[in-house]
Amino acid sequence: MALLDRGGVRIQYEVAGSGPAILLTHGFGASSRMFSGNVDALAKDNTVLTWDLRGHGASDYPADPEAYSAPLTLEDMAGVLDAAGVDHAVLLGHSLGGYLSLEFRLRFPERAAGLVLVGTGPGFRNDEARAGWNRFAEKTAERLAERGLDALAKSDELSPGEHRDALGLVHAARGILPQRDASVIDSLPSVPVPTLVVVGADDKTFLAGSQYVAAKVPDAELEVVEGARHAPNVSHAELFNERVRAFLDTVHGRS
Repeated sequence: MALLDRGGVRIQYEVAGSGPAILLTHGFGASSRMFSGNVDALAKDNTVLTWDLRGHGASDYPADPEAYSAPLTLEDMAGVLDAAGVDHAVLLGHSLGGYLSLEFRLRFPERAAGLVLVGTGPGFRNDEARAGWNRFAEKTAERLAERGLDALAKSDELSPGEHRDALGLVHAARGILPQRDASVIDSLPSVPVPTLVVVGADDKTFLAGSQYVAAKVPDAELEVVEGARHAPNVSHAELFNERVRAFLDTVHGRS
């Protein structure tokens, strides 16, 4: 485990393997532990970078709410790449991590070699719909503030003991989870890098959104995993690893 200092906030990251880089970003409430069944398979011929968002896992939990925002998180992602000596990488993100990966491509287009979006929605073009999502983010923060880590819903990507307390998640729900504009959904038809969209067939919340993303991104590939819910990389790790490895081989011109 390595720690990256980002203005006094330490970001935990790990590097495995060698070859072209892939940066794995977890979703809200999870941590890099959710990729434990994927790293070894992907690291056979790739440099695999995993990390914990601020307020999650083994990264720091700053008490200042202003230390949590999407722009700061995108800078954290760039910082992890810099610390590992990586100029550009395929960005693999789950849920919020996928949305952040799409934002990262907009902010740092030269650093994105491809996208793997797992259970990821496209955001909202409609202001009212976006406001509804942001109300959900605030309610999530309120539940975590009231009930602590017990407020986290049980799901495949979460594991016991991965967070020290709920304070970081409260701040992340208010600072990182909300959406500000329609830039991500508007950018989908102009995504210029190879893209793989993976979603569980039983992921009722994100199935339609993932299908929308795959339809809008030029030449995107869509993998619907039968029997999987929100985290097919966890519940169907072998199938997921094979599919992502094949995609990476295509991206990097490997036979």
